[in-house]
Amino acid sequence: MSRNKSPEHQPTDSGVEGQPQSGPSGGSPAAAGGRRLALDVHGRLRAMILSGELPPGSVLLQAEMARKLGVSRTPMREAFRLLQEEGLIDARPDQRARVRSVDPEDLDAVYGARIMLETLAVRMTAKSFSAEDIERMSDALKRMQGLAVDEQPDEWHTAHHEFHSIATQAAGPHLQRMLASLAEHSERYIRLAQLGAPASWSKAYAEHKALLEALRLSDPTAAAHLVARHLARTALSVLADIAPEYEPAATRTALGIARNGES
Repeated sequence: MSRNKSPEHQPTDSGVEGQPQSGPSGGSPAAAGGRRLALDVHGRLRAMILSGELPPGSVLLQAEMARKLGVSRTPMREAFRLLQEEGLIDARPDQRARVRSVDPEDLDAVYGARIMLETLAVRMTAKSFSAEDIERMSDALKRMQGLAVDEQPDEWHTAHHEFHSIATQAAGPHLQRMLASLAEHSERYIRLAQLGAPASWSKAYAEHKALLEALRLSDPTAAAHLVARHLARTALSVLADIAPEYEPAATRTALGIARNGES
């Protein structure tokens, strides 16, 4: 990785709220408005799950959540369906929906993929990093340093997302979409790491600072090694807390490849 969801992670729609427009398949304005509302409800519920406001195991009742968010049951049903597709909730017919517990296999897979793709993107970016890019990335890092992650999580995560986006900006559109999806998926795990070891964030700051320096020096190998270690540390920290017996093969293999080209 809401109350803290950055704009590029929000569900989007081409329409503007309150203006009559056709839906994506030429449907009625009412249908388009209903879709927008369902996406908004989905985004709000998703944010509550990722932020921990709705922790793992929480029971979700459609009627209760509809009242809480001030909407009807129809957009709530669609929002539940989308959350289930994302793997954030378990919702079976005639049973209460629940926020899914953290799956160590999922965490391992997500971070293994992030390490592989983000190191590739960072290597590409390091070859064309400009003075303006350094300034933008430095500004994001200063904002992260000046924010208390436990008191201002929204602002911190926005700055953190911006920092990593600049570090991987040279990747093409298709790779950017994959990186954004993985970063969004991993947000929940970042929050768990913050809750489990808040003191470790001074180390995280040092890692971010070292990555910025490697990009400043146009050193793709050092930048790739640093981002791989940074991502792996988050994954391994959370796994050590929630599933110490689990062997994170994907994360460790990706880290080995990033370091020396071997698994």
